[in-house]
Amino acid sequence: MFKTVIVDDEKLVLDLMKHIVGMDNRYQIIATFTNPLDAAERLPELQPDVLFLDVEMPRLNGMELARTVASKLPGTRIVFTTAYKQYALEAFDVQALDYLLKPVTPASLQRVTARLLQTGHARPPEKKSSEHGLSISCFGAFEVRGADGELVHWPTRKTEELFAYLLCHPNREIGKWVLLELLYADMEEERASHNLYNTVYRLKKLLKEHGIGMDIKKTGTGYLLDTGDAAAYDVLAYVNRDDGTDWDRDRQLFALYKGPLLEMKDFLWKEPLAEAFGKQYYTIARRLVEEEMRIRDWQGAENRLLSYLTIDPTRLEMHELLLDVYAWSGHSHKIAAHFRKAEAVYLSELGIAPPERLRQKAESFS
Repeated sequence: MFKTVIVDDEKLVLDLMKHIVGMDNRYQIIATFTNPLDAAERLPELQPDVLFLDVEMPRLNGMELARTVASKLPGTRIVFTTAYKQYALEAFDVQALDYLLKPVTPASLQRVTARLLQTGHARPPEKKSSEHGLSISCFGAFEVRGADGELVHWPTRKTEELFAYLLCHPNREIGKWVLLELLYADMEEERASHNLYNTVYRLKKLLKEHGIGMDIKKTGTGYLLDTGDAAAYDVLAYVNRDDGTDWDRDRQLFALYKGPLLEMKDFLWKEPLAEAFGKQYYTIARRLVEEEMRIRDWQGAENRLLSYLTIDPTRLEMHELLLDVYAWSGHSHKIAAHFRKAEAVYLSELGIAPPERLRQKAESFS
């Protein structure tokens, strides 16, 4: 069992981390902190095996705290939690074991657990990728790993954008002229066609080199991404979802959604798709929460709502459902505290107070 400490200045995120880590009996949570200075003071005494550490915190940056821990507590494995993929390489500069993109899910925690079990109590190797296996993530940060677990590095930005676009339109013919307009709108036609051909060639070669079991096929008027027997990825799972009732499938789909589509990319074409997938995620989340409330699984409903609100923090309907969960489960004392958090979120995200109906609902339970 790994003695574990969690540090995150956002209480909602910290509560979610406590739930996800606490579900795995290989971890023993011995302390949590919202103040990194308090954590820095107590860590030498606590001597944790694992430290889950938020990167961006006030007063003491997560990277700064990690460097202190690495020098003073060489037996502690550091796992960064961050909403920004760019911190990944810096994480290895301080000899962190790994990093987790927020919102953390049980599946992503399992990846870290596997590494912890492999490394035992030894220090992790510097700047060395683990063998995660083939994986593709389009929700939240865009990340592609080959069959060897190595991150795929794109030879050009257009190669990356072409693959992202095809992943969002799997097993569908995409016209050549659509792709030319998408990637080379400002370029003369003959040169644009030549560049598209070269980009497709580079991408096909890259997929083969990394053991990604997909192929880009030339059709009569364009190209098609044949996903073949490759491992299912998040967008493909959402695209293939039907309207039937399948709770296990919807729980898996809920866990796959780590944030808006291609969140850190400035691809203009992604916006309507991001909105559509976001609505699908909301529908799935709401159905699951309502089912958990129906069967009086109050803890499950609370955890799911808290998880949802880390991704979509100003969704009024989900805040209202969470107040209902607290009221009907006999935890009315949590209502006022949650409303105060919601006030802070609305002010931070939108610069406004929360809708009056949320205030009225919170007051109606007091």
